[in-house]
Amino acid sequence: MTNGIKSLLLCASLSLPCFTQAGIYSDDLSRCLVESSTSSDKTALVKWMFTSMALHPDVAMMSSVTDQQRDRANEEAADIFVKLMTETCLAQTKKAIQYEGPMAVQQGFSVLGQVAGQELFANPNVASALSGLEQHMDNQKLSAALGL
Repeated sequence: MTNGIKSLLLCASLSLPCFTQAGIYSDDLSRCLVESSTSSDKTALVKWMFTSMALHPDVAMMSSVTDQQRDRANEEAADIFVKLMTETCLAQTKKAIQYEGPMAVQQGFSVLGQVAGQELFANPNVASALSGLEQHMDNQKLSAALGL
């Protein structure tokens, strides 16, 4: 694998938000990635992100993800990245890289990751668990500090 492809895949695999201004070509790529991804693709990407984040020392003890499960999630996510960049959204990927550089791919996949995450959080079980935060909020302190 050439260094250019490795760098491109590394950029694409980063799920952190981008701090650069998105251009029209990365916007086109983002749109294509989101519209072309199936629900199953988005679920696979969320699994990939989860299995990777589960390695962080602060949360590792809360997860029982096996190396085999992580490897499978990596494989599925890689297949999705490759399919989207080389088939489904090939024209948009080429233009985004040509006119805006490899970071455009990171921006496109960051948007796709955000959409996939939104679908995860929309699940009633997840939404219910997240609402548990409200039970522990000090609303008086927040109101006083924010002038509400």
